[in-house]
Amino acid sequence: MSDYYEVLGVSENATTEEIKKAYRKLARELHPDINPDPDAQERFKAVTHAYEVLADPQERQKYDRGGDQGVGLGDIFETFFGGGGQRGPRSRMQRGQDALLRVDLDLKEAIFGASKTMTIATAVLCPTCEGSCAQPGTKVEVCDICKGSGSISRQVQSFMGTMVTSQPCGSCKGTGEVIPHPCQTCRAQGRIRENRELSLEIPAGVQDGMRLHLPAEGEVGFAGGPAGDLYLEVSINPHPVFSRDGDDLTARFEVPFTDAALGADIEIETFDGPQMVTIKPGTQTGDKLNLKSLGANKLRGSGRGNLVLELYVSIPSKLDKKQKELFQKLSELGKDKAGLAERRQGFGFGKR
Repeated sequence: MSDYYEVLGVSENATTEEIKKAYRKLARELHPDINPDPDAQERFKAVTHAYEVLADPQERQKYDRGGDQGVGLGDIFETFFGGGGQRGPRSRMQRGQDALLRVDLDLKEAIFGASKTMTIATAVLCPTCEGSCAQPGTKVEVCDICKGSGSISRQVQSFMGTMVTSQPCGSCKGTGEVIPHPCQTCRAQGRIRENRELSLEIPAGVQDGMRLHLPAEGEVGFAGGPAGDLYLEVSINPHPVFSRDGDDLTARFEVPFTDAALGADIEIETFDGPQMVTIKPGTQTGDKLNLKSLGANKLRGSGRGNLVLELYVSIPSKLDKKQKELFQKLSELGKDKAGLAERRQGFGFGKR
């Protein structure tokens, strides 16, 4: 393709105002409303595109890279040996972004697994154009500027002589195609944003802070490209009774002092329903009961952890008259005066 400066008939040192003046002159001559000649229409497209590039300081700077002032060894070697860049037009279609969301679970759901439904705001395939980006009944066309190649070439002078450099076409963004009639629903994006219902199967045994990977459940890509992945970060709500320790569940269990002294069979509520536990006579605060296989399911492998009850002997803070009388009798029956005297001697009591 011809050099943009040549298309507009200006020098490479032309000012922005000179570029604008040259474009206006050519546009008056070549505009389709004034000049119906097909060749003039093609020239008008080329002139318009050249102006769009050179009138933008940033785009012009990119275009001028590779000129006498800006070509570097990397550009030179890429020109001669091909470099590592893409050849030919690039695909408009792009992979969608990955997404990270949080899923809140109750402790029971984390232990046994659960089926949940979430509503997420994401990018989905445009229902009107189905990712083509063009209005139904129309189609994409070959770019008139680069003739479908996706790139434009120009000759530049360097210390190695005349060279030909190539850069993506600014009109089609390197795709080699243009969309004369963009889809009105998605505005040529090939996707729209909407709320989507997502069905989840939470595996048994997940732990707080763990991330679940759902391939291709993220956002649909530009121009109907493949969807990205979705990552779910697990957040487990605190439970009023049970806590998690790896695959085990733990809980503090209060035992009446009479049951601790005499022993008892007590029914407790667990995630598996009612369970009978045996309190041995003489149980002390801090003793533990280990209930096998009543903990969390193991995420990897089979089986479950245990339910560990830490016992706390509860002593009443207030006694009624009848209870006081019974405790006094119990105290009198349990006194060992001889032993008490010996203990006092051992602590230095009774010595003169």
